[in-house]
Amino acid sequence: MKIVIGSDHAGFQLKVAMGDLLRSLGHEVLDVGAFNENPSDYPDFAEALGQAVLDGKAERGVLICGSGVGASVAANKLPGIRAGMCHDTYSAHQGVEHDNINVLVLGSRVIGVKLAEDLVKAFLGAKFTNEERHVRRLGKVKTMEAKFGARFKP
Repeated sequence: MKIVIGSDHAGFQLKVAMGDLLRSLGHEVLDVGAFNENPSDYPDFAEALGQAVLDGKAERGVLICGSGVGASVAANKLPGIRAGMCHDTYSAHQGVEHDNINVLVLGSRVIGVKLAEDLVKAFLGAKFTNEERHVRRLGKVKTMEAKFGARFKP
């Protein structure tokens, strides 16, 4: 699977570790930065990662910042991105199965490397169920996105 990874400075070390994990599992990895621990802004990497998913350069993304909160908020501003911040394996796989998330967001100051590895594996191992109730709910989310996204003026 093609996976895009990105982080701000706070998530840099965890991003490096997740990139190594993904490659060891046989995935193709597209790294959109940060490329060092110099102070940087999470919205830049959320946008680059989300755009890679939307453009079909990657099937899913793993996005990391200090808490996961800011990166999650930023990524979810891109229509078509469904980013879920997960710090437990249930949410990481259920988010794909029920909500069809295409970006996993992690907080590097909240979880350690081993848990992050487990979360990435759970996220990538899951598939959307396509059950009617989940499809219906996602349809409502897409309607909201179209309705309110058109009103958003930066």
